[in-house]
Amino acid sequence: MNHTVQLAHRYLDLMERVLLGVIYEDPPIDQWSGGVFNPALRARGRDWPGKAHTMIGFERLRNLRELMSHVISDGIPGDFVETGVWRGGACIYMRAVLKVFGIVDRTIWVADSFAGLPAPDPARYPFQDQGDLHHTFKELSVSLEAVQENFLKYDLLDGQVKFLKGWFKDTLPAAPIDRIAILRLDGDMYSSTMDALLALGHKVAPGGFIIVDDFGAVEGCRRAVADYRRARGIDAAIHDIDGIGAFWRVPGPNAVCRANGLTDQDRSRPEVHHSEQPG
Repeated sequence: MNHTVQLAHRYLDLMERVLLGVIYEDPPIDQWSGGVFNPALRARGRDWPGKAHTMIGFERLRNLRELMSHVISDGIPGDFVETGVWRGGACIYMRAVLKVFGIVDRTIWVADSFAGLPAPDPARYPFQDQGDLHHTFKELSVSLEAVQENFLKYDLLDGQVKFLKGWFKDTLPAAPIDRIAILRLDGDMYSSTMDALLALGHKVAPGGFIIVDDFGAVEGCRRAVADYRRARGIDAAIHDIDGIGAFWRVPGPNAVCRANGLTDQDRSRPEVHHSEQPG
């Protein structure tokens, strides 16, 4: 790895620590962490930070960097989309990856209601989200302006970042996105996950990836993925990231995934390496 590439990865490693709030030991605001910063919980994405810009932990951030590296190296066409962004941290991180490697022909799409999660919709999904309480958590509601301000704090708000404001069922079907290299779903609920998959799943290019942040944590989300894949005959292996997040690769040339990761050729690529481990 040459010096310039090493510096790029050091920058991205630092971005991870800042986005996760581990440098300043940002205390959590969830109801199960006792209001005290716990580095192990934060590293694993198991708490809700009070001020940090993402809650997805090191492994899911690093998975995102690795998968971006693969689609860029393989020349897989398309933009990068996240549905459900909270404070914008994962999208900020994706924009940082494009910036540091000088990629100017791809867009980061930031899709969210910017008003929290929707209440269950029995008219559209009669039982799938029954009893879901995500819409009652005010901590999950972050305004568009606040997310844009977070991008600005990193000097990463520019024309390669586009926002889609509104419920997914209203905004995603007509979104002007032609091709997707990575689709990252973080909608928690059955409805939010299914709406995103129905609107955008078919736009993911062969060799691209679909990441599901809540796959191991929320039954409704996991059921939506299973129903979507079953209806479309998708049998690509689902790979665990950290016990919560998971992903699969859309079949295509040179896009084979193995049980514990990517191909041996993928593993040998220096651009996916990290310069340090979290402390």
